[in-house]
Amino acid sequence: MTSIKELLEIRKQIKSRKPDFVREGYHKKKRLSKKWRNPSGLHSKIRLRRGGRAKKISVGYRSPKKVRYLHKSGLRQCIIKSVKDLEGLDAKKNCLIISSSLGDRKKIIVLNKAKEHGFNIVNVNDPDAYIKKVQDKISVRKSIKKVAKEKAKDVKKAEKKDEKLTEKIVEEEKQKEAEKKEKDKILTKKDK
Repeated sequence: MTSIKELLEIRKQIKSRKPDFVREGYHKKKRLSKKWRNPSGLHSKIRLRRGGRAKKISVGYRSPKKVRYLHKSGLRQCIIKSVKDLEGLDAKKNCLIISSSLGDRKKIIVLNKAKEHGFNIVNVNDPDAYIKKVQDKISVRKSIKKVAKEKAKDVKKAEKKDEKLTEKIVEEEKQKEAEKKEKDKILTKKDK
């Protein structure tokens, strides 16, 4: 009976010999993607497995059943989308992949919890450095928001001062017009 380490090594060798399975004729027509489609043509050389052509997918390229879907470290991979996903997982049997859909704050919480339980995190090289980087990023964002709020307050204050000044100017002009009208009335009365 072979161990998991040996099976992982066998899988590595199999995958190193595995060709790129590409769709027949993808290089001839732009609209065809590289993604594999089973050849169905009557005269298709790939379907007939003729030599010198692209290889057809077959079970012989598959990895051993015991190590299928395992990480190269031999641990089962689990995608983590929330802190709840960590419940019931064993650090000796599972390694974690932090979901890219998680926001920065939640990622920090999940990483701290995973470190606490001793999990291996596959898609984050150095969790401590990553946490520090994200916290710095968040603090910079907060300071920028704070500065923007202060500027907005200053602008509002300036607008209020401008409004008060314009109101004063308008009132003074109204008073001057009223005084002028009174003077005109007095002057017109004297002329008559």
